[in-house]
Amino acid sequence: MALKHETPLLDQLESGPWPSFVTGLKRLAESEGKQYAPMMQDLLGQLEYSYKTRKGFWKGGTVGVRGYGGGVIPRFSEVADKYPESSEFHTLRVQPPAGMHYDTKTLRTLCDIWEEHGSGLIAFHGQSGDIMFQGATTESTQAAFDALNEIGFDLGGAGAAVRTSMSCVGGARCEQSCFNEQKAHRMMINATLDDMHRPSLPYKFKFKFSGCANDCVNASHRSDFAVLGTWRDDIKVDQDKFKQYIAERGRKEINDQVVNMCPTRALSINDDDTLDVDNKSCVKCMHCINVLTKALSPGDDKGVTILMGGKRTLKIGDLMGSVIVPFKKLETEEDFEELVELGEACIEFFAENALEHERIGEMIERIGLVNFLEGVGLEVDPNMISHPRTSSYVRTDGWDEEVAKWEARKGVAAE
Repeated sequence: MALKHETPLLDQLESGPWPSFVTGLKRLAESEGKQYAPMMQDLLGQLEYSYKTRKGFWKGGTVGVRGYGGGVIPRFSEVADKYPESSEFHTLRVQPPAGMHYDTKTLRTLCDIWEEHGSGLIAFHGQSGDIMFQGATTESTQAAFDALNEIGFDLGGAGAAVRTSMSCVGGARCEQSCFNEQKAHRMMINATLDDMHRPSLPYKFKFKFSGCANDCVNASHRSDFAVLGTWRDDIKVDQDKFKQYIAERGRKEINDQVVNMCPTRALSINDDDTLDVDNKSCVKCMHCINVLTKALSPGDDKGVTILMGGKRTLKIGDLMGSVIVPFKKLETEEDFEELVELGEACIEFFAENALEHERIGEMIERIGLVNFLEGVGLEVDPNMISHPRTSSYVRTDGWDEEVAKWEARKGVAAE
């Protein structure tokens, strides 16, 4: 099927050395005998018109499926008179499996469903973590959801709600994994599903789960509640493997790429070509482990660090997550249940205390971390300090009592 509209500006996007999304759109538009081809023909026409006028022509509205308050992103065209076939181009946000593990049969079934009910255009995955089924009419939205739900898939979050969570591929394929990311992900979402499907929060709330500090799902700066795998004992060092790296790459290269790149200078090479690690100074950044994977690996006392309030730009700019739990074991069922309870407590406090259109990180900046910790039942910890006090004029009366409390807590943690 020949293209209905001329697209000189879009054609330029195909002229570079990299694959272009335009090629995929054209392939769908040129599909012979497919019900979605006319929609994609006019979509290309509208997109070309947007490039020409430098203006977007999509507006929102209200589209949903029975029993759900969110999960569908409505898109209605403001130039429907010019491009009638793409006058409605709604998106269904659908939750992927935890860790994004699929088999090929499932992927083919998902594609078949969207070719039948939608445009055939799918994004694996959007920034939210969802499978983005893009391009449905209002009439076909319910039928598409029913077919997806029949094979076990559910809508994700949209609007002022708990959003779809993300977890890294985890221990299934990564040797750096420090906890069961998929289990934590699934338990948290199962517990907060009502807040995902029926938006009732001041603004969006995101959970993300990364198995280590490499943070492959960008949890620390792209989620309100970030769970990052870590360890609290010593890095494991295979000295024979390390010597092999020295022999293959030379001391200078290992010094330049590993030792001198350590943010706390916790590494040094001994005269006999073994590695010395100052584990008390190590901040678990993963750099040395990533470069010397055969010689170095995470310790055995594994768990998670929980951070709160990471987000992209909104009212007060980008925020990285603040530590609210420096270390927590995630081994027993009770450990996972405690994690879920903390997540629920944070959502409840956020719902009751945040302003309209305010993320939880912005709320914490406004009310203070101490008030937030008190509200969700967590104790203050020195690891939560983002910048030490710089003034030397500090009252010290009462410090002995505080030190005693801290030592008591450390003793309990060690046991």
